[in-house]
Amino acid sequence: MSDMPIRSSIEQDLLPSHSTEAAIFRPSTVYTFESLNLTEKMWMGGAFTLVMVVMGVMIIWPNLRSQKRLAAAVLKCGERKIWLDPNETTEIGNANSRANIRKLVKDGLVIRKPAVMHSRSRAREHAASKRAGRHTGAGKRKGTAEARMRTTVIWMRRQRVLRRLLRKYRESGKIDKHLYHELYVSAKGNTFKHKRALLEHIHKAKAEAQREKVLADQAEARRAAGKAARARRAERVEQKRNAAFEAAAEEKAE
Repeated sequence: MSDMPIRSSIEQDLLPSHSTEAAIFRPSTVYTFESLNLTEKMWMGGAFTLVMVVMGVMIIWPNLRSQKRLAAAVLKCGERKIWLDPNETTEIGNANSRANIRKLVKDGLVIRKPAVMHSRSRAREHAASKRAGRHTGAGKRKGTAEARMRTTVIWMRRQRVLRRLLRKYRESGKIDKHLYHELYVSAKGNTFKHKRALLEHIHKAKAEAQREKVLADQAEARRAAGKAARARRAERVEQKRNAAFEAAAEEKAE
């Protein structure tokens, strides 16, 4: 029974009139176009890619490669981005021109697939972990420390940070031009390792200048007080001397 040809009215209509050999398709068997004999290929006409006979029913999958190629040209994308409606394979298979493909696109039978999203979530998570200090060990490093970050670049960045701070403080009046120049030269001489060290030095220098000013004012006040005391004492001495001279003169006059 399995060796007997299975024919249907459709099969009789499609079989070429000049063919004398029967096309035998066995049930539950999948055939490709390359596996068919000459008569079967003539009968199929190259229009179908797979044939399967199940329970006496012939199932044929049409070859839509040319339609997919035309759709890719019409929609200006690759063939892998083309979606063909599997329920309308017959109508799609009849489309043999770009105009027909455009009509199918308008009807929604041929669709250009959307671009696949390339998510950055994993990249952001990895970057966050690297900021936290992960994935930076010896096994992740390529090149020497000097090659990975030049000491010249580090020096330039540090100098720019320190000089920017000094310029800002001078313009705002927090430091005078003399202290600015002193700190500028010190920064160039590698005195300050970072910005915090410069800020601490500025605060100490301002506090020391304030303390010296207070001490100078106190000393000046003491000098002024001593000078006033000496003047008062000299005045008292002078008054006593004058009084003594007057008394002596009065005694002598008597």
